[in-house]
Amino acid sequence: MTAALVAAKLALGPVLLPQARWLRRTALRLPEAPGPRDGVEGKGETKLRVLVVGDSSAAGVGMADQAQALALPLAKELALREGYAVGWQLVAQSGVNASEAIALVRASRVEPADVAVIVLGVNDVTSQTTAAGFVERIAALWSLLEEDVGVKWGVVSGLPPMGRLTALPQPLRWYLGRYASWLDKALGEWATSRGVGYWPANIPTEPGVLAEDGFHPGPAVYPMWSARLADIILQGRAKWAAR
Repeated sequence: MTAALVAAKLALGPVLLPQARWLRRTALRLPEAPGPRDGVEGKGETKLRVLVVGDSSAAGVGMADQAQALALPLAKELALREGYAVGWQLVAQSGVNASEAIALVRASRVEPADVAVIVLGVNDVTSQTTAAGFVERIAALWSLLEEDVGVKWGVVSGLPPMGRLTALPQPLRWYLGRYASWLDKALGEWATSRGVGYWPANIPTEPGVLAEDGFHPGPAVYPMWSARLADIILQGRAKWAAR
């Protein structure tokens, strides 16, 4: 942990801990989006298979259906742009951090994939995982996807701007925002060193844009998110299509 975060935690500890407990008790619990978690979008031969691994945001918490969430719209976006069929699968669960996501993948029936999208980090913030530990687990997850799923390339989605989430009280919001920025910086550096795509998740947080709980992405966020991920995946075509 950086010296500034250590100092902030020590100074604000008597306030942060009660606020965190209050938030756990009172936060609105929304279900994951219902609907299939795998399929094929588009017509013709399936030339691309995408796997999305992540937490509640990847699972579409608060959305009415997976068609409003991330994995299915991403496959649709890619199929529309490319003119061929795109296979997709979602392996996600609310509350998982990077370490738990590894266990989730190992316990799931994961189909072969060409490209992976990883959406993790918020629960590593709340569980106070260090930046080094977070990156180590993301790297282990990536290796697992390469070795067991056949993933050739992919994208890690950055942590959201937790310091702007109004569902969080101050100063907890400020502290978690700084912590998220610390993990996100480490994630971006790891992606660059590994040659993996990275999208800085600077999602809008204005009222009415987020889900009902004021914490998760809302229906207006997912189309933008899936479009930006599609941009990065197609820009990196040479890294997955030619192998």
